[in-house]
Amino acid sequence: MDYGTLRGFFALLILALFVVIVIWSFSKKRKASFDEIAHSILDDEQKQDSKGHLKTDSKQETNNNV
Repeated sequence: MDYGTLRGFFALLILALFVVIVIWSFSKKRKASFDEIAHSILDDEQKQDSKGHLKTDSKQETNNNV
């Protein structure tokens, strides 16, 4: 087996790995968890009270380094 054949096998392995990752990431089973992760950024900023209304913190950040 020469170096070119080895590089060809390695390229096919990398291609197969890429295809598996793409199929895994777009599978319908993973959609719910990916959506939850995507919306988790907003959960820190917007919290709901007991009636389901959104509350926002009235704290304002200041830059005292000026």
